[in-house]
Amino acid sequence: MVSNSSTGQAPTLNIANVLTVIRILMVPLFIWLLAADDGRDGLFRWLAVATFAVAIYTDKLDGDLARSRGLITDFGKIADPIADKLLIGSALVMLSVLGELWWWVTLVILVREVGITVLRFVVIRYGVMAASRGGKLKTVIQTLAIFLFLLPLAAWLGAWAWWISATVMAAAVVVTVVTGADYVIKAVQLRRRALQNPGQ
Repeated sequence: MVSNSSTGQAPTLNIANVLTVIRILMVPLFIWLLAADDGRDGLFRWLAVATFAVAIYTDKLDGDLARSRGLITDFGKIADPIADKLLIGSALVMLSVLGELWWWVTLVILVREVGITVLRFVVIRYGVMAASRGGKLKTVIQTLAIFLFLLPLAAWLGAWAWWISATVMAAAVVVTVVTGADYVIKAVQLRRRALQNPGQ
C-alpha cells in the first residue's frame, strides 16, 4: 500500500478533517438545545443559536486550514459537505417541528441535499465532485436564512423579523434548486468523460 506521504497527498487525519468531525458531533447538541427550549425563546434557544454559529464557524475554519496548509483530502471533500448537510438539515427539521418554518421548504431543501449527496457517492468511481462556488453560495444563503429564523428577534423587530427571515429563506430555496440542477449536469459530464477516457 502506498502511503499518503509518498504520494504527496495530505494525511486523512489532520486538523481540518478533525474540525469537520467535531462539527458533525455538534449536531446532536444543537438539536437537543433547540428541542429543550421548545419555542420559548429562552436560554436554551440562545445556546442553540450559539452552537449553530460555532459549528458554522468551524466550516469556514476547516476550509481555510485545508487550503492554506495543503490539507485537502478526498475524505474532506466528502465529509465536509455531509457535515454541512447534517447541520443545515437538522436546523430546518427542528424549525418545522416547532412550527416556525413551512414543511415544504424543509422538504425541498432536504430532497436536494440528500439527492446530491447520494449522487456524489454514485459518481465517486469516476471522480470526486468538490463543492462548487454556487454550492458554497447556497450554503451561505441557507445558513443566513436559518440563523435569522433561529434568532428570537420578534421581540425587537416585530413582524419585520419574520418577513426578513422569509425573504432570505425564499432566496435560499431558489439557489438550492438551481445549484442542485448544476450538480446533476456536472455529474453527467464527469461520468461521460470517465467513460470516454477509461485509462486516465
